[in-house]
Amino acid sequence: MRPIIGITSYREPASWGIWRDTAADLIPHSYVRAVTEAGGRAVLLPPDDGDTGVLRALDGLLLAGGADIGPGLYGAEPDAATGTRPDRDAGEVALLTAALRTGLPILGVCRGMQLLAAVHGGRLHQHLPDVLGHEKHRPAPGVFGAHGLRCAAGSRIAALLGPEAEVNTYHHQGVADPGRLTATGWADDGLIEAVEDPAHPFLLGVQWHPEEAGDLRPFAALVDAARA
Repeated sequence: MRPIIGITSYREPASWGIWRDTAADLIPHSYVRAVTEAGGRAVLLPPDDGDTGVLRALDGLLLAGGADIGPGLYGAEPDAATGTRPDRDAGEVALLTAALRTGLPILGVCRGMQLLAAVHGGRLHQHLPDVLGHEKHRPAPGVFGAHGLRCAAGSRIAALLGPEAEVNTYHHQGVADPGRLTATGWADDGLIEAVEDPAHPFLLGVQWHPEEAGDLRPFAALVDAARA
């Protein structure tokens, strides 16, 4: 049986068939495709269910991208540019906290990496243009940017990608402090782009979107850890 990977999902108004602007629990297919092609079986996790018992049926957890996390999770007041989904925060914090206790393999993508940092006592930059002075991490609505990535020697992300790589990017927030996690990847402008916990069986956060770039390596690593 393929390892079962739970993917946290969005709740958004969606249109399909005869339905218009109907509340839907969904995820971009790129996440499902990446997990499937990496050898896993994808299962979607609704955003507002606080029951963490589902983790007993999972072999790995994928924290997907999406809206900003609530600044209250890291002791801050919301910036004018911050847009949150409290239902996702509540459900995903519960899942993540329980997964950390059991040692379940975890991969966080974009928002997922930021959630990892917040739960581990870190904090975020709420609007990167105010900090970095540019919008290269989110050039325009729906447009991915690209930048170089430098990986720490001996890190999990370096083992996957090598010492340097080119990655895609679409986010306006970023990790200012990884808390108890270890920063292991940085963009050209110095922004933290990867975090890890060497003491956890498998915990990796990436700020970019490998699922959109068709890069299966982070997902294959999650599936391999889930299989083990």
